Amino acid sequence: MAHLSDRVNKISESQTIAMARKSRELKAQGIDIISLSLGEPDFATPQIIKDTAKKAIDDNYSYYTHVSGYLELREAICQKFKRDNNLTYAPDEIVVSTGAKQSIANAVLCLINEGDEVIVPAPYWVSYLEILKLAGGTPVIINTTIDADFKITPKQLEAAITPKTRMIMMSTPCNPTGSVYSKAELKALADIVAKHEELYILSDEIYEHINFVDGHESFAQFDFIRDRVITINGVSKGFAMTGWRGGILAAPKWIAQACDKMQGQFTSATCSITQKAMHKAMTLDYATYIKPMRDAFLKRRDLVLQLMNDIPGLKTNIPQGAFYVYPEVSYFFGKKYGNHHIKNATDLSLFLLDEAHVALVPGAAFGSDEYIRFSYATSEENLTEALKRMKEALSKLK
Repeated sequence: MAHLSDRVNKISESQTIAMARKSRELKAQGIDIISLSLGEPDFATPQIIKDTAKKAIDDNYSYYTHVSGYLELREAICQKFKRDNNLTYAPDEIVVSTGAKQSIANAVLCLINEGDEVIVPAPYWVSYLEILKLAGGTPVIINTTIDADFKITPKQLEAAITPKTRMIMMSTPCNPTGSVYSKAELKALADIVAKHEELYILSDEIYEHINFVDGHESFAQFDFIRDRVITINGVSKGFAMTGWRGGILAAPKWIAQACDKMQGQFTSATCSITQKAMHKAMTLDYATYIKPMRDAFLKRRDLVLQLMNDIPGLKTNIPQGAFYVYPEVSYFFGKKYGNHHIKNATDLSLFLLDEAHVALVPGAAFGSDEYIRFSYATSEENLTEALKRMKEALSKLK
């Protein structure tokens, strides 16, 4: 008889991956599905990065590296942090992992014990809570609203802290909401954290380069809490390198060493060819290689918001980063069409998949089932068609 561990039984499948799988299954049946479920840029990896990887293969760069990444790569990452974020790190404070997801898991597994409380603002990225479950941590959720741009306040943070609180996990720009914290907003939260000596911040900044405000702000810029900040980044989003699996953790040396130790028993170093590609990415000029993608995402965001404004019942704010719109959809709760009875956003997402052939991710995956996540990391043509289908389908609900 099959017997799985309690550990794996208590975690859930990623809803973004599940919806993407369902979309592929329907496409295989010949149904024209527009999938807006995965957070994946539709751009090609810059040619200069691909050429670097090809050369690494030809040069036989195919052996084990240091678990945390080869030294010159970590030095280049340090230079990137100094150049882009005015953050000073040493190479032994950097750990390169098999994607930012592993970087987050390393940090949580190294710092969180059974029963430790971890504050997570909602909406949150789907894997935060599942990683916490594996570590035995207890999530403490701070709910936010669309009217507050999905941001927590210092007062909310202070109220959530107890003697058991060990960490706060949050992202800016945020997945799934696209919210971006300003320097003043981060400083106000940092002031609260500073009063609690055993509290650490895991700052997920993977969407740093997809930012529609004046510039990205990092938690680690505040010297008075720098030694308690774990900064997570990587190449997936800003460099269109999702499949390369290159994550970055920057943290005080003792945390980085613990993550190196943890990673050494799970995966060791990430792919040597990916490391060479990451090294090149760290040196690229923003205006030449990244800004064109960022500008395309901004244009798509504005298109999506414009078209959503024409759909009665969708309430949106203006996300300032990432590539998601996170509309509030409770207007449709209680409505019906055919066999569909809409009680929550999960029901609505299934209705839109069946009736409009548009795949979205229900907000329940992110801790808020009054919303749906709409990814605009696809062509303007696809976005226009998807919203046309959605408008037609939603008008049928009575």
